[in-house]
Amino acid sequence: MEIRIGLRDTSRELAFESSLTAKEIESAVEQALNSDAKALKLVDDKGRLFIVPVTTLAYVEIGADQARRVGFIA
Repeated sequence: MEIRIGLRDTSRELAFESSLTAKEIESAVEQALNSDAKALKLVDDKGRLFIVPVTTLAYVEIGADQARRVGFIA
């Protein structure tokens, strides 16, 4: 699943692939925003941990779950 996180006061975004499902990502984001949590924590498909302060979140985009194509398309 592709995840893009926009941050306030910067034109760059954080983008990575995760093995989490869309529902798991959505749940983690909602829990971080609705609780007194200070950070959103997500893990990518390589095992790297991303910790983003909740106060800097502008948006979180969850991509579609698609299988990658291999080979040539005629």
